This record gives sequence, C-alpha cells and structure tokens, in this order.
Amino acid sequence: MKQLKYLAIVATLALLVPLSALAGTANKRSVTINDPITIGGTHLKPGDYKVEWQGTGPAVQVNFVQEGKTVATAPAQLQTNDSQISQDDVVLDRTNTNAMTLKEIDFVHQKEALVFAESGM
Repeated sequence: MKQLKYLAIVATLALLVPLSALAGTANKRSVTINDPITIGGTHLKPGDYKVEWQGTGPAVQVNFVQEGKTVATAPAQLQTNDSQISQDDVVLDRTNTNAMTLKEIDFVHQKEALVFAESGM
C-alpha cells in the first residue's frame, strides 16, 4: 500500500514537471538598435538589447533588457513571417513630433516578428 502511494506521487510529479517547464519558457532574442528610439513611452539609446517575452502569442508583453536590467516593457503582436531573413531587421517609424518609434523587429533566421502598437502619433 505504501509503495502504491509513492508510485502515485512519483507519477504525478513526472507529469507535472514537463508542463511547468513549458509554462515558464521565455522566448529571448538579441537585437541591436542603431538609433535612439521610443518604445512604450520609454526612450532607448542605441545599443545591444535582449528582448524577452512569455508565451506563443499573438499578444505578448516584451521586455527590453540591457546589462541584466529591464529598461523598457511594451505590448506587441507575435507574428509569423513567410520567409526567413538573413539579418535582424529593426523597423522604425517617425512620429509627427519627429521622434523615432519602434514598429517591428524581424529576427535573423527565424520566422518570428514582433510588431509593436503605434503610439505617440
């Protein structure tokens, strides 16, 4: 009887561990931003950033991380591109106040793209 109880506990844990690992999986990509931009009301300087988001979309919350610190957060739509690109593509848009905002990030050798909502127009 005791062995059956332990077997049930081990079987339950064996089923739950892979599910919890999937639920906590964050998507991370690196991107270089060459121009000063605004995203989610935050100004970002040119530099290398990690972009991280949870889930498979389409609506995701994206964190911009630099030197281990989250410096900006913004909502985005995770979309699938038809073709893979050969380099990261950071798409910017100029607002009516002449500021540059981040519109989209396409990732090299991936079919994923993050499309950001227009703000500050």
